[in-house]
Amino acid sequence: MMQQTQVAPNEAAKGRTILGHPAGLFVLFFTEMWERFSYYGMRSLLVLYMVDHLFLRPEAGQRVLGFGLVKGGLEAIFGPLAPQPLSSQIYGLYTAFVYLTPFFGGMLADRVIGQRRAVILGGVLMAIGHFLMAVESLFFPALLFLILGNGAFKPNISTQVGSLYPPGDPRRDRAFTIFYMGINLGAFFSPLVCGTLGQRLGWHYGFAAAGAGMVAGLCLYLLGQHTLSPDLLTRTAGRPQERKPLTRDERRRVWALVLLCALNIIFWGIYEQQGNTLQLWADRNTNWNFLGLHIPSTWFQAFNPLLIFLLAPLLNIFWSRQSRRRSEPSSIMKMALGCFLAGAAYVVMVLAAQGTGPEERRSVAWLIGTVFILTMGELYLSPIGLSLVTKAAPARIVSMMMGIWFLSSFFGNYLSGFLGTFWDRMPHDAYFLMLTALGLGGGVAIRLLGRPLERAVSAHDRHI
Repeated sequence: MMQQTQVAPNEAAKGRTILGHPAGLFVLFFTEMWERFSYYGMRSLLVLYMVDHLFLRPEAGQRVLGFGLVKGGLEAIFGPLAPQPLSSQIYGLYTAFVYLTPFFGGMLADRVIGQRRAVILGGVLMAIGHFLMAVESLFFPALLFLILGNGAFKPNISTQVGSLYPPGDPRRDRAFTIFYMGINLGAFFSPLVCGTLGQRLGWHYGFAAAGAGMVAGLCLYLLGQHTLSPDLLTRTAGRPQERKPLTRDERRRVWALVLLCALNIIFWGIYEQQGNTLQLWADRNTNWNFLGLHIPSTWFQAFNPLLIFLLAPLLNIFWSRQSRRRSEPSSIMKMALGCFLAGAAYVVMVLAAQGTGPEERRSVAWLIGTVFILTMGELYLSPIGLSLVTKAAPARIVSMMMGIWFLSSFFGNYLSGFLGTFWDRMPHDAYFLMLTALGLGGGVAIRLLGRPLERAVSAHDRHI
């Protein structure tokens, strides 16, 4: 359980410091950076690889192990699927399950093998998965390895960041900010490296680069384990676990958070189009010629992490000023604004798509404007939601509630794949208008339910 993280860190973690933080933070920072490099590098190529290569040929069923089973299962539900909608469904399922398995990976670490072994297991599985992507026939087994590996890795690397600090340590929030920057550093460089290799030299070079990144992160983690705190499983062994039923107030907070997580599904469904239909637009309808050079379209996916670097500090300053003036929105209102912004981002794409033919290319400025607004929406919703869960969830079930937060990403990522099946069946301006309506509708729903949700949550903490 998450409350078990509030135990004193070990002497190694309290010893050497870098920039005022335990050295272990930077081991975890670079481990996560390389893991995100591998994940986003592979993601930048995934839809293009399926649409333009793997599923394009009629003999795909003979070349790709399990293709007939997967395609037949999806077509039994959704009817005949051409390569693009089929690829969109598979993209949505893959990114969805990436956010489902951490719920079980956390339980596995807490109860059986501990955080360190879970991270190592996850890293090994993901490295295998990335290298298997270089073998066309093993495409689906590769995705399975990546899903399982991410489930073991993702929840347990973050838990170890918190365990470096004792309860009440003011450095903890700043530590997670530093750790978050590691995520986006890897996400920024991965499309530039893996995307370029995949589109210029061959798909398998891009996937192999993602695998090399995962191996680098795993080696760094193994070398730096002496700087980390002991596993929570080790530190809590033999301690009696008191289990009490939830109080009425706690049940109200739980249901409020569950409802809020359910509404987040809409946000993630339209936000994750960056790796799906927006990548297709970037590849087929965007002019990437610059000063005589042709830039790979996968570089588009580096915009979001770059903008996070630029916008996050400015937004924190803005919120601090609002707080001093007592005008800072509540956490739930910020999340509603995040959903509104995500919907508004696609207004830019509606304008870009109007009058655009199937092969007509528009300026990259349209994509930059869209991703700028989407990133603002992400910063208003994603970190705020994580903070809200840790503050409002009853302490003894906070890990489970964090798992429910990941479940909202699971359903949202699948929704992104389902929405992508309409890409070739609708005019593109109408498609982007649909995404706009969903985002604005989600924001309205959070706003309308904001007051009762805030009353339920503020019973525990009036400062959310």
